[in-house]
Amino acid sequence: MSSLNLDDFATLIERPDAGVRRDAEERRERLVPSAGALGRLDELGEWLAAAQGALPVKPVERPRVLLFAGDHGVAKLGVSGGPAGGAHELVRAVLDGVSPAAVLARRFGAELRVVDMSVDCDAADLPEDVTRHRVRRGSGRVDIEDALTVEEAERAFRAGMAVADEEADSGTDLVVLGDLSVGGTTAAGILVAALCGTDASVVTGRGGFGIDDLAWMRKCAAIRDGLRRARPVLGDQLELLAATGGADLAAMTGFLLQSAVRRTPVILDGVVTAACALVAQRVAFRAPDWWLAGQASGDPAQAKALDRMALNPLLDHGVTVGEGTGALLALPLVQAAAALAAELPERS
Repeated sequence: MSSLNLDDFATLIERPDAGVRRDAEERRERLVPSAGALGRLDELGEWLAAAQGALPVKPVERPRVLLFAGDHGVAKLGVSGGPAGGAHELVRAVLDGVSPAAVLARRFGAELRVVDMSVDCDAADLPEDVTRHRVRRGSGRVDIEDALTVEEAERAFRAGMAVADEEADSGTDLVVLGDLSVGGTTAAGILVAALCGTDASVVTGRGGFGIDDLAWMRKCAAIRDGLRRARPVLGDQLELLAATGGADLAAMTGFLLQSAVRRTPVILDGVVTAACALVAQRVAFRAPDWWLAGQASGDPAQAKALDRMALNPLLDHGVTVGEGTGALLALPLVQAAAALAAELPERS
């Protein structure tokens, strides 16, 4: 039995400041150019004002790219285009500055942080600041066994909360959230199918690496098997994450909820972050008000989850590489909305 009471989040999480948002909408009516001429940038500026509780909007000056990393045992079934146990290589590419996310973060002036929750390698192979929250080495094969024990799921969840507090305390004003995983989209598909009450075939995508038809069928079968294991624990979100999620997904869920408590806005990336957000919404229905969907990746499970949360993606470029890349592309858009909302003159 977990000692973590998730019901507290429903009380602790408040919506962004509605009064400030109304004031921002009224101010926008007085700005040049006319309201509506900037499309969704107007909406983004008003959302930021409410999230910050400030008018005019403050610039987004300290964004952070945050990537939770982990390996998933289900990858051994050949459900991913990446090698089972290959998350270590993804982490190393980010740390070496040669991954898409690292390149874009460097270009956009965003600090990048990797949090290893369950990478299948020796902890000594990675820097200590990356591995200090690690819960275990790899997650279980969710088609036939639990990804984690409930105790491990709680540790991962609390680690995500701790990271959210660290970011808020350090002055991070916007988080771009992503994952570094192999097999993570399969676990995400199970969570989305379970929470949306749909069949495995409806949520099975081709993952960040791309897979052929045979691998897609293996992935669909794995999600269907995992779904049978998820349904009995749907009433307990921590048990659901333990049964069919993983340490990285549990940590991201805890991070999203605690970030909402701390009033830190978050841009979601692909299907893995969307699945974690869907679990978090089940815990606290106001939490999605603090998130933006950075992009539509083309994954059917992501589309299902975003629709359930009423989150409309900012971009639709079909970026499937993961690691926060698609959400990072939305960062300049959010920064532009803040600058325009703060600096445009009022009409005479």
